[in-house]
Amino acid sequence: MLYALARPLLFALDPERAHALSLGALDVAARAGVAPRARMPHAPSIEAMGLAFPNRVGLAAGLDKNAAHLAGLATLGFGFIEVGTVTPRAQPGNPRPRMWRIPARDALINRLGFNNGGVDALCANVARAGYGGILGINIGRNFDTPNDRAADDYIAGLAAVYPLAHYVTINVSSPNTRGLRDLQSDAALDALLTTIGEARTRLTDRHGRRVPLAVKIAPDLDDAAIAAVARTLVAHHVDAVIATNTTIARDAVAGLAHADEAGGLSGRPLFARSNEVIRTLARALDGALPIIGVGGILSGDDARAKLDAGATLVQLYTGLVYRGPALVGECARALAGR
Repeated sequence: MLYALARPLLFALDPERAHALSLGALDVAARAGVAPRARMPHAPSIEAMGLAFPNRVGLAAGLDKNAAHLAGLATLGFGFIEVGTVTPRAQPGNPRPRMWRIPARDALINRLGFNNGGVDALCANVARAGYGGILGINIGRNFDTPNDRAADDYIAGLAAVYPLAHYVTINVSSPNTRGLRDLQSDAALDALLTTIGEARTRLTDRHGRRVPLAVKIAPDLDDAAIAAVARTLVAHHVDAVIATNTTIARDAVAGLAHADEAGGLSGRPLFARSNEVIRTLARALDGALPIIGVGGILSGDDARAKLDAGATLVQLYTGLVYRGPALVGECARALAGR
């Protein structure tokens, strides 16, 4: 109810400004002890990646890039929170404006470009927050690191976040860092995961714990490429796959204001395509590793459709912009007992 009243005011602002204002208000409420903690349904924990999740609904990476808002986000009832994408060095991202709403389709377009304060700042924020839930940390390469040196950035990010993360996501699928999606190709992904896997083995020995790895893929791959990715993930003992990132397709928003802006499209127009990718992955993986479904969830029914397609867990982002915090509990209740 409160979000329904606030949404027109927030939608009158630039999307990035509204985003910062919303998270800031949530932080203030959490610090003051007045943020009501969402009541989630009682259900057995969900096992995935060797972790026990209190419910199936997580926050997708991108909303809290620097892990600066964990205290406030923790009050919303998520079963897990993924922060980032973070890069080894701080970078400003792409020039503004770089985010647009398309309300007629419950959609967003963004070309943020991994704007973040760098991995050291993120780690300091995580340590300071004292967040007690399951935390995923999404890592990427800096915009000026060429792909033939990308593994260096991923290893640096992995080493920095390893002591703090319950799982780490390898982001090779954002459309907003030039050339990044090329890392999804057969040879490139195989080489990258070989190097990252070797680094994880060293970190496991050093820290005495094995941190699960997930890989986040694009929705714009064809079926053959999805099947090839699935084979590569299994071969490298990756622990989960996140499907999907944003899309560069514009069919569902053609002719609408801002539809021609460069960047990734998320929200309702991504829903059907992300479900198709999940189904294709599920067939190719045949239960070898769990799928985290993300893309266009705006209701509990949408969350159930992700599980029906083959996902084990789901994540939200754009739906929160259009539906507000109540969407978390709605989805958790819809998936309780599944």
